[in-house]
Amino acid sequence: MALNIEQGSTSHSAYDLRSHLSDVIETHTLAILVENEPGVLARVIGLFAGRGYNIESLTVAEVDHGGHRSRITIVTSGTPQIINQIKMQLGRMVPVHEVADLTVDGPFISRELALIKVVAKGEHRVEALRIAEIFRANVVDSTLESFVFEITGTPEKIDAFCDLMRPLGEIKLARTGVAAIARGT
Repeated sequence: MALNIEQGSTSHSAYDLRSHLSDVIETHTLAILVENEPGVLARVIGLFAGRGYNIESLTVAEVDHGGHRSRITIVTSGTPQIINQIKMQLGRMVPVHEVADLTVDGPFISRELALIKVVAKGEHRVEALRIAEIFRANVVDSTLESFVFEITGTPEKIDAFCDLMRPLGEIKLARTGVAAIARGT
């Protein structure tokens, strides 16, 4: 009599042959506190480049003048195993003081700044101003042929604003990258 056992039928089966390694790609926001010294950013970026990890967004600035420390905010994506590996490798680097995965640690706030130049004429100019008002974008420059808008918000908000502006005319875009910080204490 043959046993009728299905592969991976339950997680309690001795015949569970499913991989326990997830292949789902996740996006994570990492906040890294580092020494503010020459070459540190290059070393952090080199870790990503050397292993073929993608950086979707990168911001860096000094946050403690007295302590000479900078904060690097990186948005990256990968499987949970890859994200874990990135965090462990960053934590082993000498100039790194702290690695926080804001995506896992709890609620956080993230914002991005963008400057968007929209080249438009006639009714398209009026429509561009209406859309900007809805998105609370500020006009920071205006000529007879174009506007430059300044908008702050989540990356999704900026993407939505750009998607609505594209049909009105040619756009040029400059983005800062994501800045993020944990909520609460």
